[in-house]
Parts: sequence; structure tokens; C-alpha cells
Amino acid sequence: MVPRYIRELIPRRETRTHLGAVVVALKSLTWMQWALFWSRSVWFAWACDAIDYVAVSFTVPLLSIQFGKSTNAITTAMTLTLLLRSVGAVIFGMISDRFGRKWPLVVNLLICCVLELGSGFVNTFSQFLAFRALFGIAMGGIWGLSSSSALENLPVELRGLASGILQQAYVVGTIFSAVINLTLVAEHGWRLLFWTAAGITCFAAVIRSLVPESPFFLRVKEQEKAKGTNTSKNFLRQTKEMLKFHWPLCIYAVLLMAGFNFLSHGSQACAYLDLYPTYLQVTKGFSDHNATVATIIGNCGAAIGGAIGGWLSQYIGRRLTIVSFVLLVGVFIPLWVLPSTFSPLSAGAFWIQFGVQGAWGVIPIQLAEMSPPAFRATFPGVVYQLGNMVSAASAQIEATGGDHLKTKIMKDGVLTVVPDYATVQAIFIGSVAAFLVVIAIIGPEKHGSNFGDETADNTSQISRHEVDEKNIA
Repeated sequence: MVPRYIRELIPRRETRTHLGAVVVALKSLTWMQWALFWSRSVWFAWACDAIDYVAVSFTVPLLSIQFGKSTNAITTAMTLTLLLRSVGAVIFGMISDRFGRKWPLVVNLLICCVLELGSGFVNTFSQFLAFRALFGIAMGGIWGLSSSSALENLPVELRGLASGILQQAYVVGTIFSAVINLTLVAEHGWRLLFWTAAGITCFAAVIRSLVPESPFFLRVKEQEKAKGTNTSKNFLRQTKEMLKFHWPLCIYAVLLMAGFNFLSHGSQACAYLDLYPTYLQVTKGFSDHNATVATIIGNCGAAIGGAIGGWLSQYIGRRLTIVSFVLLVGVFIPLWVLPSTFSPLSAGAFWIQFGVQGAWGVIPIQLAEMSPPAFRATFPGVVYQLGNMVSAASAQIEATGGDHLKTKIMKDGVLTVVPDYATVQAIFIGSVAAFLVVIAIIGPEKHGSNFGDETADNTSQISRHEVDEKNIA
């Protein structure tokens, strides 16, 4: 007998969205829904998160010179940031689920602003590591708050498309950071990138403070008040109950996000970049300018793929979309690592990132739909950042691999031995892609879940996931 998770890989016909319904839903959106989505999630909070984080990725060579450290040592800053993001996800996620989406995100952004500004003023490597570690805690809260409030206020028909657009805000922020690096950093130094990122993040906090609280969150609180219940007072007890009933789902979600974060950190032309510019400069002999341009091209593919992946998942299902785009990544690995000239390598970066972020575009809505209703800011944010924590050493793993695998390139007319990051990344991404295909297929899916209905009785929702979780346990 065919396992249930295979039979239901394509969602039932009644849960799929037709193209006409998407058009009608777009026309029905109010100005408030547009304002909540764009100001709070995509082009401000989440894009700023990207600008703040990839500032380190773009300036690894300059930071190495500034502090007299190796590339492997500089990547410690990225590892610390990733390790501590889960702490921020727990803190800000729980505050948001109890007290609202608006002001926790405003405070979160302002803290990011202060720490990013401080990163640009440090004089020692120890100070830099301290600021990046604290920044990791602040950064950890952004994704959960952004994804929950962005998707819960939209019609079901638009959630797939909105999920893809939301996730690609990180790519947009990365492209913006690359442009700053390309035009200003070379002339004014690496500190300017961090200061500019701090100013943009502060601006995002101001804009978010002008937009009202999430109508969905307010409606839930009104329902609780009418019933005489108060989840804020019982939040810790509810959290224990959620973990008691949903522990298989939590473990599965962390494994899923660990795979996705290994994929994005490993491919490195996408949202996180990690060592991708370093790979192009060291292994392929690119100039800093050409490495940055290739990165921008890859991120253009990421932005397109993410939007298409999120939109497509509304028709063929979340898991099948993930599997399809991850397989696409495997197909283009050779084009991504084998060439030595700009054009084919840039094309490989484009299509690799089209696949990586096409799969990533499904993640915000996939996590939101499988999330226990009372924890829609905490659950996605925490499992996302725990997955990040598991994959935190990606850059250092690849840097270490490059130390042990060498290749030769012509540099200034001399045959030079350099780290073979191409082979390291090909092995890394191929292994992670295979893992993701398996973990996506066997997992649960609540395609088309109606958030509004779920809020009617949060307690009764604990049992709704049990059938799906039996597939995992």
C-alpha cells in the first residue's frame, strides 16, 4: 500500500487555488492589508535583516585585513550570529504571541539598529565578535514576527504567492547590500556598510510604528475576551501543552529548517552569501567587482524563483513544490562549479538560486500552516532559528574543507595553489539536497488551512495535528 504522505503529496482538489480566485483576492485587498504586508514584513523588517547580516559576508576580506585574522576566523562572527538567533526567536516570538505584532517588532528593529551601528565602530576583533553575537539575538526575532503577521492577515488564496514574496525580501536586502558594497565600500571602507544598514533599519522601525496593530491578532484577543479566557496569563502553561502534544512536529520542523539553512548557506549566492564571494575570488580568480556582480545576478534568480515557488505551491502543494525546486538545484550544480569564466558561472549562480529560493519561497506559509494556532509567531520563528543554529557552522565547514582540498589556477601569470571551494560546495549541496527531498516528502502538510477558523478554539486545535504527526513519529 502506498504510504499516506505519498498519496497526499498533491493536495486534494478542493484545497487548491484557481487562478481566477487569486485575481479576485488581489482585487479584494484593502489598503490596510497592503500596508501591513509591505511595511511590516517584506521590504522593511525582513529586507533590513538581510542587509544587516550579509554586511559581514561582503566584507570578509576587508575584515581579515582590519583585524589581522584568517577567513576561517572571520566566519566565527557569522557562526555566533546564527547560533544565537534561536534565543531571539524564543524571546520575541513569545512576547509577540502574548502582546501583539506591532511594538515587539519595532523594539526588535531598534535593537538591531543599535547593534549594527556599534559593529561599525569596533576596533578589536573581540569587540566585533561581541556585537555580532548580540546582534544574532536581536536578529532572531525578526523572521517569526514578520512571517506570522504578513500571512495571517491575507486571504487563503494569496498565501502561497505572499509567502514567496515575503521570503525573497531577504534577497532584495542582499542585493541592496551588494550595491552598497560595490559603489561605496571600496571608496569609504567597510564601516560604511554597517552604518548604512543601521540607518535603514531605524527607518523601518519608524515606518512600522506608524502602521496599526495586526487586525487578526486584535480579533483573536477580542474572541478570548468574549469567552472570558486570557491566553497571555496562561501562555507558559499552553507552551508546555503544545510541546507535549506537538513534539514530533517540532522535531520534524527543526530538521526541515536545518536542511534548508544548510542548503542556503552552502549555495551562498542566495540570501546569506556566506563564502560565495570568497569562493569566486579565491578559487575562480575573480576581482571583487566581478564577484559582487555575479552575486547580484544569482540573487536576481533567487528573487524570481522564490516568488514563482510560493505561487506554484498554491496549486500543486507545498511539499511537491519544495521537492521540484530542490531537484532543480541538483541539476544545475555542475554549471555552478565547473566553469572558470564569468558568464557561465553567473548563469549557474542564477539557476542554482532560482531553485534554492524557489523551495525557500514555500517555507513561510508551510510553517505557518503547520504551526499550532496560538504559537504562530513563536513556532515558525523558533524552529527556523533552531535550524539556523544547527547549520551555523556551514561557512566554517566549507572554509575548513577548502583548507584540505586544493586546486590550481593561473593568477597574474603564475600557477597558484588555492582552496578548491567549488568541489567542497558541490559535495555539500548535493548531500543536503538529497536529505531535503526525503524530509520534505515524509512530512505533514496542511495546505489551505484557514487561520480564521483555527482561532475560534485554540485548545481544540492541539488534536488537529496529531494525525499528521503520526507520519513523522
